[in-house]
Amino acid sequence: MVEVAPQASPPVCKLLDYGRYKFETIKREKDQRRKQNTTKLKEMKLRPKVADHDFQTKFKGVRQFIEQGEKVKVTIMFRGREMVHQDIGRRLLDRVADAAKEIATVERAPIMEGRNLFMILAPNHRPHPQPSAPVPVKEGV
Repeated sequence: MVEVAPQASPPVCKLLDYGRYKFETIKREKDQRRKQNTTKLKEMKLRPKVADHDFQTKFKGVRQFIEQGEKVKVTIMFRGREMVHQDIGRRLLDRVADAAKEIATVERAPIMEGRNLFMILAPNHRPHPQPSAPVPVKEGV
């Protein structure tokens, strides 16, 4: 005898195999956890004196992360006297946000934290499901 709904008035009980009942509840919980959508936070680090081609290469990585449905934290790292020119870092983050405006929105505006200036981008859409590899079919031998 297993108590199925203890919150009900009166409590509901059933006669069943307890081991099987326990197995099914655990399996249901696993399926629910599997179906949850977990978002990851990826990070792309840049320096204020980044060259144009290096910026484009880094932005390709940012675009790839966003297209996979993950949030991206873009960090500008300052060293030494670069701290005086934080406006260069802000312009760089504005450039990233402008380049990604079709595929992402700025979730957190640029914030200075210690020697790092960072911004978080979130994707506009859900990620496309990854196509699975086709299963080879064996013809009659």
